[in-house]
Amino acid sequence: MSVTSAPSPSVPENFQSFLAFDFGLRRTGVAIGTRMLRSATPQGTIRADGEAARFAQVAERIREWQPDALVVGVPYHPDGAPHENTARALKFARQLRGRFGLQVFEVDERYSTTEAIAAGAADADAASACIILEQFLRNLP
Repeated sequence: MSVTSAPSPSVPENFQSFLAFDFGLRRTGVAIGTRMLRSATPQGTIRADGEAARFAQVAERIREWQPDALVVGVPYHPDGAPHENTARALKFARQLRGRFGLQVFEVDERYSTTEAIAAGAADADAASACIILEQFLRNLP
């Protein structure tokens, strides 16, 4: 993952918050975290069929948490090659940018769900979103 720029400085850098998503067609894991603590907390997974239902719930989370930027996990095959869900996650990231006007960071999320399941997470999607966000936060300057 490369972090080339920080979110817009609407708040002091150390106080910036991020809302992360582990995108799925039926379930999208959600986590919130801050730059200062460099940790994430799982939120309830969005369960929705179809874009309209998913984005209604995403909008609700953004209103609730007021993040400074968003983070989206992008899946790849183990060898780094893209697959069907890679394109879907990238489309979701583009739609977030367009709909909400927030900066969106994309993070390689290979093995995040596997890691969440291995850790015994009750909600693997939300736990995966935490893993994605904490990886992103660790790589910030």
